[in-house]
Amino acid sequence: MDQRFYQTLLDAITDGVYFVDTNKNITYWNKSAERLSGYTAEEVVGNVCSEKLLRHETEDGCVLCNNGCPLSATLKDGKERQENLFMHHKLGHKIPINVQAYPMIGPDGNIAGAVEIFSENNESLNVRREMEVLRKEVLTDKLTGIGNRRYAEITMRNLDFAMEQNHAPFGILFIDIDDFKLVNDTYGHHAGDNVLRMVAQNMSKSLRFLDVLCRWGGEEFVIFIPNTTFSTLSVLAERLRLLIQNSWLMHENQKISVTASFGGAIARSHEPSSTVLSRADKQLYLSKDSGRNCIYIDIPEQKKVASSNC
Repeated sequence: MDQRFYQTLLDAITDGVYFVDTNKNITYWNKSAERLSGYTAEEVVGNVCSEKLLRHETEDGCVLCNNGCPLSATLKDGKERQENLFMHHKLGHKIPINVQAYPMIGPDGNIAGAVEIFSENNESLNVRREMEVLRKEVLTDKLTGIGNRRYAEITMRNLDFAMEQNHAPFGILFIDIDDFKLVNDTYGHHAGDNVLRMVAQNMSKSLRFLDVLCRWGGEEFVIFIPNTTFSTLSVLAERLRLLIQNSWLMHENQKISVTASFGGAIARSHEPSSTVLSRADKQLYLSKDSGRNCIYIDIPEQKKVASSNC
């Protein structure tokens, strides 16, 4: 079998694999090594494995290239080694990896080089995956799949920080499904849950990447819109209002449709998000009092209310 066969075989495995000669010059670098480290074969083959290129560290940040490198030790004594370390990724972050070092013996029986096989540390990977699942469970509304109130409160703190540091403007929309109690009373809570999902997903798919939609509680939703203006906020609110108004679902051969009322506000300079939210909430009540299915947005500069469809 020729060299291309072995290269194809090594490129197919999910572990990172690389070879070095006795001077630690890298002679081979497989596809998974590229994926895990961020370095391409063109960047590393022919170069010395060193602190500047591909370094291994302990958990407390001790660099092992000059002292304690498992690959260097294997080159010296010919013994196999396995350790859990951290690898410095090309982009700067550290990756927990499991390292296995093996000697390569030449035809004369002497050490001709070494091979290192490295893979992401499964234990650390599992912990991170479990933490991500937990984060989603804690911050996601189980019924609708969007952010929950806790996530909304975290977003508000982030907006306050951005305002303090960069004077970054933001807007808030408060949304309430009109006559939602009537939906539950008429069609049942299962149908009501489906209406909540429909409204949440319709709005979620109509927002920008940086906009954050959360379920505030019951049939109330809140949207945080960074880097916005009154005009942008108004256009977004009207688009969402029409989207909700024109959507419907079937329940036991009956067509269910709902409308929603909107209240909005734009943050003033250094104004905390909690105050902006309170102003948006007041506008929502105005929308309700004006017949529902409409929009009121507070304009701080003019100190008056703008409305749509009321």
